[in-house]
Amino acid sequence: MVLPMSPNAIPSTGAGLAGSVPHMNGGAASAPITIVLADDHRVVRSGLRVLLESDGRFAVLDEAGDVASTVEKVRACRPRVLVLDLNMGGESSLDVIPQLRTDLPDTQIVVLTMQENPAFAQAALRAGALGYVLKDAADAELMDAVVLAAAGRTYLNPEMGARLAAQPPESERPDSLSPREVEVLKLIALGHTNTEIAASLFLSVRTVESHRAHIQQKIGLTTRAELVAYARQRGLLD
Repeated sequence: MVLPMSPNAIPSTGAGLAGSVPHMNGGAASAPITIVLADDHRVVRSGLRVLLESDGRFAVLDEAGDVASTVEKVRACRPRVLVLDLNMGGESSLDVIPQLRTDLPDTQIVVLTMQENPAFAQAALRAGALGYVLKDAADAELMDAVVLAAAGRTYLNPEMGARLAAQPPESERPDSLSPREVEVLKLIALGHTNTEIAASLFLSVRTVESHRAHIQQKIGLTTRAELVAYARQRGLLD
């Protein structure tokens, strides 16, 4: 089992830092941690359910395959932890993290993704997630991340944490957007999905996701509403 990295290498989100994983024996004295799984691939959800339910500490209440049903099912089930894919059906899940954290403060969020770009981890943590786990390490790290999130503590993939720690301070980063990032921001503000933006600009969806994460990192905003306001204030929609 891969354990979380040392607290000094993991950025704080104000909800505690990852350290040793709290001991939970899953016995009669400890109620299982309730979970909703959100991923647009059924086979991934099935594998995650088997993984988590093989451990007595967890109980999977429901599954969701897109952003809208994720919001609906989390509100209905009120799980202790939401395991959330960053992109479902070409739609970013980052926007719903602040919304869910506001509406359901007792539900913590662990992002499970293929995205290895540290900008995505930074954006997810800023939005309110407490965990960031890469899918290729899910079997070793996801259970630790869920336990820590349920306790209000942060878990970050160790390699990702090291890369974030190596980045320059926010004040030293350029805050100007590249011409391509401005194009992507305009289309986000106009309500287009990542898939639509990719088709419009002749890019891959993965490239659009990367641009979006860099935009959010540079300007320090995460939700679509904030990005729309930012674009409007700067005349990008004129």
